[in-house]
Amino acid sequence: MKKKKIFVTREIPQDGILLLKKLFDVKVSPHNRVLTRKELIQNVKGVNAILCLLTDQIDLEILEAAGGNLNIVANYAVGVNNIDLNAARKKNIIITNTPGILTDTVAEHTFALIISIARRIVEADNFMRSGKFKGWEPMLFLGDDLQGKTLGIIGLGRIGFVVAQMAVNGMNMKVAYNDIVRNLKFEKKYNAKYLSKNQLLKKSDFVSLHVPFLPSTKHLIGTKEIALMNSGAYLINTSRGPVVDEKALLRALEKKKIKGAALDVFECEPLLGCNKEIRDRFKKLNNAIFTPHIASASINTRTKMSEIAAKNIIAVLSGKKPLNQVT
Repeated sequence: MKKKKIFVTREIPQDGILLLKKLFDVKVSPHNRVLTRKELIQNVKGVNAILCLLTDQIDLEILEAAGGNLNIVANYAVGVNNIDLNAARKKNIIITNTPGILTDTVAEHTFALIISIARRIVEADNFMRSGKFKGWEPMLFLGDDLQGKTLGIIGLGRIGFVVAQMAVNGMNMKVAYNDIVRNLKFEKKYNAKYLSKNQLLKKSDFVSLHVPFLPSTKHLIGTKEIALMNSGAYLINTSRGPVVDEKALLRALEKKKIKGAALDVFECEPLLGCNKEIRDRFKKLNNAIFTPHIASASINTRTKMSEIAAKNIIAVLSGKKPLNQVT
């Protein structure tokens, strides 16, 4: 019997690929980059499953190009905003993701950004590398302590919850949060305060974003919201780039309306800034840290994501229920 065909849009950790190769005919894109639309259409023709990344836009045209044999699109990510879910439903194609696996890793990176921006780690590293350090100085790179400060969490999902735990248990910080649902157990356990978004922005020393990208969360943080933050506050985003209006953030950082920002995701990703002017201005800032969407980039986590995506495909093509079905 002919083996079912799988197309993987980009190289991922081998553990998942090897699981698939035991059962199926697997083709992995040889290009270490995002495929062009033409390349994606060409490669999905006749496949039974697509294992894709957030950088792949899977819409009706792609689903139709694959043909009637396509049973599942397994997204190598938690978010699925790169996939047209309505089109998938109409064509009875199962969509899966990889939730839960990356929670601790993303939370750790979030906290690394909080510490780094508060203690000016990147700025000091650049200073040292450039040979400017001439000896200890009492006023050199003074930063902010975390102990006793208030961390405001917007979006108390899995990741936001763990970031809050780290803040309270590891740094003796106070926690405020805003979410569409109150969590009374969380409030009691961590002495956390539930606040409106505006109140949270006013009262927090650090604001960390942990919301999905939806029409309702686009530019959740813009000019009005940043204006509510105090001048000594920091903004951290490891959720999705378009949640923050980068033009508004840039203006605020340039004018020192807030003290700093640390971003792992970007509005026009992979670009830092949606045009050259914005990009050049961002690059001049010394009160911002940028990392290239690596919050989940630990060996263990990315390997587990690979395995989960593969297991979802194996389950569906074997007539079983997948581990993580979105639709």
